[in-house]
Amino acid sequence: MCGFAGFTGIIDRRETVIRKMADRIIHRGPDSDGYHVGGGSDHDAIALGFRRLSIIDLAAGSQPMYNEDGSVVIVYNGEVYNFMELRDELIAKGHVFRTRCDSEVILHGFEEWGEKTAEKLRGMFAFVVWDTKTNTLYGARDPFGIKPFYYTFTDRGHFIFGSEIKSFLEHPEFKPRVNENALRPYLTFQYSATEETFFKGVYKLPPAHWFTLKDGKLEKTRYWDIDFTKKTSLSYDEAAEQIDRRVHESVQAHRISDVKVGSFLSGGVDSSYITAVLMPNDTFSVGFNFEKFDETSEAKELSERLGVANFLKHITADECFDAFPKIQYHMDEPQSNPSSVPLYFLAQLAREHVTVVLSGEGADEIYAGYEWYDLDPAMRRYRKLPGFLRRGAAGFASKMPYFKGHDFLIKGAGIPENWFIGQALVFPEDEAVSILRDKYRKGPAVGDITGPIYEKTKGLSELEKKQYLDLNLWLPGDILLKADKMSMAHSLELRVPYLDKVVMREAEELPAGYKIDGHDTKAVLRTAANKTLPDAWAHRPKKGFPVPIRQWFMEDKYYGYAKEAFTSDAAAEYFDQTALIKLLDDHRSGAVRNQRKIWTAYTFLTWHKQFME
Repeated sequence: MCGFAGFTGIIDRRETVIRKMADRIIHRGPDSDGYHVGGGSDHDAIALGFRRLSIIDLAAGSQPMYNEDGSVVIVYNGEVYNFMELRDELIAKGHVFRTRCDSEVILHGFEEWGEKTAEKLRGMFAFVVWDTKTNTLYGARDPFGIKPFYYTFTDRGHFIFGSEIKSFLEHPEFKPRVNENALRPYLTFQYSATEETFFKGVYKLPPAHWFTLKDGKLEKTRYWDIDFTKKTSLSYDEAAEQIDRRVHESVQAHRISDVKVGSFLSGGVDSSYITAVLMPNDTFSVGFNFEKFDETSEAKELSERLGVANFLKHITADECFDAFPKIQYHMDEPQSNPSSVPLYFLAQLAREHVTVVLSGEGADEIYAGYEWYDLDPAMRRYRKLPGFLRRGAAGFASKMPYFKGHDFLIKGAGIPENWFIGQALVFPEDEAVSILRDKYRKGPAVGDITGPIYEKTKGLSELEKKQYLDLNLWLPGDILLKADKMSMAHSLELRVPYLDKVVMREAEELPAGYKIDGHDTKAVLRTAANKTLPDAWAHRPKKGFPVPIRQWFMEDKYYGYAKEAFTSDAAAEYFDQTALIKLLDDHRSGAVRNQRKIWTAYTFLTWHKQFME
């Protein structure tokens, strides 16, 4: 696991600038660094910087890496798990390898397959390849968006890119400005939900895309997508057997390393299944000193049953608030999922013992593990009414002011396009608009963001529409962003065996009834896991990664932290401060549970202080 930065064009002191950019992300790769500075004009100039966290081929895997004649150079972040197969294929075609690194496979793959290279890779990755013969920059990001890739153009037309936005701060032509259109959707989604980031003019390369840059022209192409249209002929039990085989195979592929590998372990099925298959020496767990916010006892018990060590930590509120500015600095953009905080401490704990961990991200999206995918008993009864009646009631409700039962009728129509935005909904859209100053109300509406994704789901079931939206929006924007940034903050490589395109290809063919069976979410995964795990772990209800922010903001000390932020000059620029304080006071009085809204505004203001003040 590593990090890279780069830019095109001629500027003063290029070598110094690229070194400073790489130093900004030294946490991604503290073991070594490397640089390539070439070309003599804006047409052919490139600067590449690389920070390495040594995982495979510790002696020979340094980057930038070159082909035999030095005409093609790569910097790359990630792991490709089918690299040995591809390496053999390329050797058969006459390519000569000097290392056993996956980065060299991508390098020779580009020589052989060009832009199609990304399609052949199985793993997590973001990379760029510079071809000095054609002055073309080629880059790609993995299918799920596990690894980040950011880019921007300067006023002079120079292209800046890298693993983290903060490296751009060292480039003299980059001026950090708040993207005034990002705040409105963020308040609803809790993460940066558009392709443009919170830094004006800085963009994310979307997952499953490759790009080329030539003569200042950027072209992007999607090379992979999820397809729910085909269905398996396997029985439920056969499907569970297939999942079990595939999870074992994927874990085996993800354990390849020349350094120690451990696993994150909560009390839930996803990480427990991965741990039981991996059987690492060490597992890692964190929790809080609140009973319902702590699964460490379940994790400890499973570790004892498996005969592996479990390292655990209980986190205090003071530790969380003290670390929060640093957490938002590492995140690059505001992201108010409270679980980022314990994940930061979990990665810190793990890095004291190992360099690589396996984790359970992705199972909920692939196998349908979230509560919002299921129907509660009242909705199941309501859904027995004819569809035309439910759709008519939903149409009526959508035109009326809010009343008790309003949302129930809209959801009852079975049309998620009209209400489902993913696994997070903090401020309802009208409230998000009302709490912002006029200048920041002009960002995209929720439907502008979800609409293009739903356009690709016509003909799918309600469940599959929800899954497709989450796999394209929530997973890369929230889950994987925090997984990458919080682990790399501590120079820890985090691998996610469920998020494998071979795993996905089999999972997308499962009927909806295999995933949600009326009793459990991700039912068929639980059945598969039960072949390795005891019943209590295979069928334990999902908890997520709960954080006691509701209790914290009712205490004077942490209420005071939020109030200080909400009465700041920065808050006055973006928000109706009276409305913010009312949220805070109503919460402390116990009148309303506003903790997520408070945390989301507090997160943005904490990020703003790190990067803009």
